[in-house]
Amino acid sequence: MPRPRTPLLNRERIVAAALRLVDEEGLPALSTRRLAAELSVSGPSLYNHFATKDELLDAVVDGVMGEVDLSMFTAGAPWPRALRDWARSYRAALAAHPNIVPVLAQGPGRRPNALRLADAVFGHLVEAGWPRGQATRIGALMRYFVTGSALASFAAGFPEDAGVYDVADYPHLGEAHRLAEHRAAVDEGAFETGLEALLDGLVLRFERLERGPRTHQGPRATNAGRSAGSTGS
Repeated sequence: MPRPRTPLLNRERIVAAALRLVDEEGLPALSTRRLAAELSVSGPSLYNHFATKDELLDAVVDGVMGEVDLSMFTAGAPWPRALRDWARSYRAALAAHPNIVPVLAQGPGRRPNALRLADAVFGHLVEAGWPRGQATRIGALMRYFVTGSALASFAAGFPEDAGVYDVADYPHLGEAHRLAEHRAAVDEGAFETGLEALLDGLVLRFERLERGPRTHQGPRATNAGRSAGSTGS
């Protein structure tokens, strides 16, 4: 019988293996030698596809960014709803690959998927009526918020040992040992609370922006406020 053929080595296979390694063991585990062993190939063969480890890491990060849904940024879609849906998809992608977040948080660089994401958010906000400068700041604000929420678990940072929280030293932390037990609910709730607070504030800012230099409030501000109210949870 003929021997089973080894799957053809290509960029997609290398990136998938690298991401799996980072997911399972963290960024320090990613090396050319280790990745070659995972793929059952020689180390030099990887350099036919990626010249450096940094180039490979960029491709891994951009693959994660490609998991973020951008379909909500369609013409005429209310911007508060679009930002809400996008932020949730963005966080879900990062939550699935938390070990890659420190690299991703550095910015888009030359990564195509990351640049497409920035273009979609900025373009939608400008088309909705936000000045370009403010649209840029909102995009940055949302990225800070989402990546920050994915860097670590707030709830998991509290020891589960009730003895740590002596009432004499920490009179208000008597139930803090239970936070880790309810990690998902606490962290998800914190994200949703922050997201709604951000959007509520942005809607008010947009309404003031629309009223400011004009003698009457344009339909865009009215529709934005109505859309934000109709999509609240």
